[in-house]
Amino acid sequence: MNHSFASDNNSGVCIEVMAAMAQVNIGHEVGYGADPYTKQAIQIFKDRFGADTEVFFVFNGTGANVLSLSCLTDSYHAVLCTEAAHINEDECGAPEKFTGSKLWDFFAPDAKLNPDMLQYTLANAGDEHRVQPKMISITQSTEFGTLYSVDEIKALADFAHSHDMYLHLDGARIVNAAVSLGLDFKAFTKDAGVDVVSFGGTKNGMMYGEAVLFFNPELAKRAKFFRKQGMQLASKMRYISAQFTAYFENDTWHKNASHANAMAQKLATKIKAIEGPVLYHPVQANGVFVQLPDAVIAKLREHHFFYIFDEKNRVARFMCSYDTPESEVERLAKDIEQAFNSLT
Repeated sequence: MNHSFASDNNSGVCIEVMAAMAQVNIGHEVGYGADPYTKQAIQIFKDRFGADTEVFFVFNGTGANVLSLSCLTDSYHAVLCTEAAHINEDECGAPEKFTGSKLWDFFAPDAKLNPDMLQYTLANAGDEHRVQPKMISITQSTEFGTLYSVDEIKALADFAHSHDMYLHLDGARIVNAAVSLGLDFKAFTKDAGVDVVSFGGTKNGMMYGEAVLFFNPELAKRAKFFRKQGMQLASKMRYISAQFTAYFENDTWHKNASHANAMAQKLATKIKAIEGPVLYHPVQANGVFVQLPDAVIAKLREHHFFYIFDEKNRVARFMCSYDTPESEVERLAKDIEQAFNSLT
């Protein structure tokens, strides 16, 4: 397959991560996370987020989200999220299956929640006939490529905590958000009041694996049991851990995410200069969302692989990756322009 703009999951593994996996592929080590490589990776997260951070490595993003929600909800609870949230649209009902709780989704044109939007969910607190809101789940960067500011996250955390709820952050693309915001991870997670984070790297150069971070050890008491029960406990965990160590060493994550974001900005700038296409969401991370006519979509699909993210409004999503060549951005922009010119 040629270079793909369909998903940053389609990219390969960056050389730093691949090398690290090869380096730990020597001899025997104790399984299930009792190896020195896992201890080293956990310490890296503690150094960045605080010594009281509890870290649990899992295989994938769905597993990370399910583990995060499972530990902090019961079957009569509700998790508040946007309609576009990955837990709501793209996880095949796994959060509801494994937690038993209900996803209560909200329409948000920018894929961002705010306290005013959620206020009415409190009307039936204590009513045994209704599910009880227990967790707010947000995504950073969002499924529409938009970003929450620190103040917006703090407002949601304050709202959650004042009503006996928790705040979860799905960070599948947390590194792209950190680069765009110019902040360290802690500033818009733990310091902003987030309780638990799904920290991803697969979309930015890792092979597989995520980390679930609890910022209060009390909230993590059930995590090791739910991780095992949910089939997310890796026996040869060193291969996940080594990836994260390489990811943070020499700021590989920052280099990778910076390139992906820069390519998205370059593509957006070129699209703005073309008469016809409409940027549907602000380009704040590594995704570019463009409203296109069906004829243009068909023409582009002759040479490019991408997804229609919004069928109703015919919005195409072009995801840039850590390894997206500038020449491919140029080629895509040129093909968009030519496709629109062919309409006249």
